[in-house]
Amino acid sequence: DRRRDCPAAGSPIQPIIKDVGEVYSRLLDHRPVIQGEIRYFVKEFEEKRGLRELRVLENLKNTIFETNERVLPKCEQAMQDNLSETFKRLQAANAMIQRLQERQCEARKLQADKMMAREEKCIAHWEEFMKEQQKKRVEVDEEHRKAMERLKEQYAEMEKELAKYASF
Repeated sequence: DRRRDCPAAGSPIQPIIKDVGEVYSRLLDHRPVIQGEIRYFVKEFEEKRGLRELRVLENLKNTIFETNERVLPKCEQAMQDNLSETFKRLQAANAMIQRLQERQCEARKLQADKMMAREEKCIAHWEEFMKEQQKKRVEVDEEHRKAMERLKEQYAEMEKELAKYASF
């Protein structure tokens, strides 16, 4: 309408502008056609999909309600029952492991005590052995000393006797 009401309203160009406007409206202005197609699409969508969407939403609502009212409490109860039973089993297993660890600790301590007793016994036996060896060494040294003295006396006597015969 604005283009049609232009300042050249009384001029000979006006019929040309009017014809150009009509050609533009028919060939290039697709708004009325598009609006008609949009109305048709919306009408078809609402009629065909509207009820289906309502049914889907109603089914979802029913499923959620049933889940909240029936399934969820059953699951919670089953979980609580199983959880308490599992907790009791874990406590029993923990107690058994603790007793087993205490037994192992006692066994290690007993084994360590036995090993210490054996080690002390071996040390005592070694000390006794070393004392006995010391005594035997003293005895052998004493016997050796006596033997050396006897040999010295014997050689001294032999030397004296030899000195008697040397004068010949």
